Amino acid sequence: MKLLVVEDDKKVATALKRGLEAEGFSVEVSFDGDDGFWRATENSYDLIVLDIMLPGRNGYRICGDLREAGNWTPILMLTAKNGDLDEAEALDTGADDYLGKPFSFAVLVARIHALLRRAGGRDPAPVGVGALQLDRGSHRACLGDDELALTAREFDVLEFLVRRAGQVLSKNEILAGVWSDEFDGDPNIVEVYILRLRRKLEQRDGTNPITTVRGAGYRFEQS
Repeated sequence: MKLLVVEDDKKVATALKRGLEAEGFSVEVSFDGDDGFWRATENSYDLIVLDIMLPGRNGYRICGDLREAGNWTPILMLTAKNGDLDEAEALDTGADDYLGKPFSFAVLVARIHALLRRAGGRDPAPVGVGALQLDRGSHRACLGDDELALTAREFDVLEFLVRRAGQVLSKNEILAGVWSDEFDGDPNIVEVYILRLRRKLEQRDGTNPITTVRGAGYRFEQS
């Protein structure tokens, strides 16, 4: 597995490279945003570890520009300690997961493995409900004639719901199915992604295929 680490603190970047290589990854490092963006567009990586505060392009802009260009490489963004706004903006610009600084290296590795499993271990067969069609092989989600712009994590959550259309799924079931049982962050992250998906799936008449079942969880309607 080939990773790109974009981190301007050379001491931190060097430590991450050394530690991740010891875990069996191939790691390239970039120390500024412009170079990091160039590497991400010119080379193929399995995952990008991306700091927010960078010289040149910051992490938000790199993430947003990559998504806008159709690059859906999983991105784990490193945010400021207790930076709720940082975390929210990381998700809004297209990051798949985030980790607050300072962080445990063991947790970082666990998050990376979880993201890689989600990206590579899914059922590749296309699936659809009504006007919504999902194709994991091409990472395309189409609602009628419109293609939806989804991050890798948004795609995973939506696919998890669609493949179980009609079932009521609890927050813990979605966490276990998408983030894995190793997830040790805030379980309310599920609500964040459900809200983001509902916004993207909103119909012109105000209806939405994702419904909240009070006290139980969420259901993707079959029709």
